[in-house]
Amino acid sequence: MHRYQLHIFLAIFFLAGLACIFVTLYYLPARASLLYGPPASWLSISDRIEYSARLLSHGDVLKSPHNENGTEQKFQVEPGESVSSIANRLEVSGFISNAQAFYDYAVYTGIDLTIQAGDFTISPAQSIIDIAQTLQKISPTDASLVILPGWRMEEIAASLSTSGLEISPEAFLSAAANPPQVLAFASPATMEGFFYPDTYTLPRETTAEQLLDVIARNFVQHLTEDLMSGFANQGLSLYQAVIVASIVEREAIHIEEAPQIAAVYLNRFSIGMKLDADPTVQYAAGFNPAQGTWWTNPLSAANLDFDSPFNTYLYSGLPPAPISNPGIEALYAVAYPEASPYYYFRAKCDGSGYHSFAATLEEQVANACP
Repeated sequence: MHRYQLHIFLAIFFLAGLACIFVTLYYLPARASLLYGPPASWLSISDRIEYSARLLSHGDVLKSPHNENGTEQKFQVEPGESVSSIANRLEVSGFISNAQAFYDYAVYTGIDLTIQAGDFTISPAQSIIDIAQTLQKISPTDASLVILPGWRMEEIAASLSTSGLEISPEAFLSAAANPPQVLAFASPATMEGFFYPDTYTLPRETTAEQLLDVIARNFVQHLTEDLMSGFANQGLSLYQAVIVASIVEREAIHIEEAPQIAAVYLNRFSIGMKLDADPTVQYAAGFNPAQGTWWTNPLSAANLDFDSPFNTYLYSGLPPAPISNPGIEALYAVAYPEASPYYYFRAKCDGSGYHSFAATLEEQVANACP
């Protein structure tokens, strides 16, 4: 090949490579978003590209009914049933023509986390998209459990009575002592820390074990590659990261401060300094009948001297387990803390709930309220 021809070949090869990159990074996600709506916010960039390509490869299957003359029939989704199982049963039952297309659409849109357990009336005359959206709708016989960020599992147990679920607090706490198998890779001692804050709509007859399995799977679904790589970059295992996030969740009244607060605790942890975290002492102190809360405030000198492995004023390192159930913002704050020289923080004196941060003990003392 002559040098001139080689140059032409290399130029064509280079342009073809650029075209491939453009199609992969821009065209495929943009086209999928136009046709099927935006992807779930927690999908990583690579997942967005992959599932965009998958959706586009299905052509008209997603929007076309399997049988335009089909009649309505009953379809039941079991508590804790996986999306792949639902998709396969829909295809076998003749509701849809392509289980993989249903699965890909559900994961792309995030519907895989919002499909409800219960009885539904659907038809082969509906498209895959219509059926997926129908399976999100709440049945009048369903119960709804709301888990708020920062709750400890006793608070979740106490809320069961208003959820409509037929689960006693005692049965719930007993089941929580044995985390579902889906969390085995994280090796948690109990479910504490892994109750992903969300609204869970389930049949009223859902058992404690089934409820925990649904919640645990929701937690695992939110463990993106970005989140896991962030924990690894901080030198933390998943369990350690959840412990830190559980403390950050209780400290950050304004969640936008979470990355700064996470940085302080990670800075302390990295040099072997005690965390001196009030929420860990509150957790150790347990329920305060006089205040009617699990989170004693203010803490007394006796609280701070209470001998417990959760008391980070007495013991260095992380507490032995999470002390609350962190939301996604606190988890990301630990994965990607704000780079800072701070080792201290305290509440500002204006009652705003914001904090003043300090690099030295002298600065911390100077930030004290008059």
